[in-house]
Amino acid sequence: MYRIGQGFDIHKLVDNRKFVIGGITIPYHKGLLGHSDADVLVHAIIDALFGALALDDIGSHFPDNDSRYKDINSLELLKEAYRLVKQHGFIINNIDNTIIIEEPKMKPFIPLMREKLAQTLDIDKNLVSIKAKTMEGMDSVGEKNSAMAQSIVLLVRKES
Repeated sequence: MYRIGQGFDIHKLVDNRKFVIGGITIPYHKGLLGHSDADVLVHAIIDALFGALALDDIGSHFPDNDSRYKDINSLELLKEAYRLVKQHGFIINNIDNTIIIEEPKMKPFIPLMREKLAQTLDIDKNLVSIKAKTMEGMDSVGEKNSAMAQSIVLLVRKES
C-alpha cells in the first residue's frame, strides 16, 4: 500500500536570526522567523509525512505555544514525525522538495541538505530530491521578505 502526502511552509525573513534550511545553517544576513528554527523545508517535509497518513499537521504535534519547541532544531521534530510514520507501519519511498526563495542561492547547499535529511531519516540520499526556484521578484518571496518550501512524500507499507 502506498500513501502520498503534500506539505507546505512559509516564514518571514528577518534580521538577527540564523538562516536554517534543510537542516543546515547558511551564511546570510537574515534568518527565518518562527518559534523553532523556522526551517521551512523540514517543516514542509513533516507536514507531508503527517498528511500521507492523515495524522493532522505539524502544529498539532509540535504547537508553537509549547516552550519545549522554542528554538528547537527542526531535524529533531522530523525524527519524531518519521518515528510516528514507522509506528503506523510505513517507510519513505521517496521525497520531492522545492525551496522557493530569491536569495541566497540554494544550489551550492542542496547536496549537503540532501545528505543531512537522508541521515536524519536513515534513508539513502538518492530518495531525497531538492530543487530551488525563485518568484522572479513577485510577492513576499520575490521581494526577499520570506521563504517557502513544498514537499511531496510517497510512503510504502513496510514489509513484515
